Amino acid sequence: MSDFATLQEAFERIGQQDGRYHERGYLFVLAALEYAQGRLPARRHLSGAELAWACRDFALEQFGLLAPTVLHHWGITRTDDLGHIVFALIDVGLLARQPSDKREDFERVYDFAEVFRAGYRWPGVEGARE
Repeated sequence: MSDFATLQEAFERIGQQDGRYHERGYLFVLAALEYAQGRLPARRHLSGAELAWACRDFALEQFGLLAPTVLHHWGITRTDDLGHIVFALIDVGLLARQPSDKREDFERVYDFAEVFRAGYRWPGVEGARE
């Protein structure tokens, strides 16, 4: 079986179990995890809060000011949603977990409206003098 068939089957299972998030939201979380791992000196397990912050950073890098709109379109409006997605990916075998990991690790890590409003850094503007 190819990786594509495995991934496709995993998303079909997720959709049957819980269809509240767009498939791209799941792919986004997987990509944000790789983004976070790439910024570390060595691969390691990330906590729920670390992954939630990585999702924020990755969203801002990928979508800029549209980040909260894109995430909302996929059904992701709180860090709790990121936890639901992560545990759905764990349930279908696309991610692994540590015994201490729990959904609550993603609860209220930050407020979406607050971090996306304040978190965007305009390219080329940092350090500019007025």
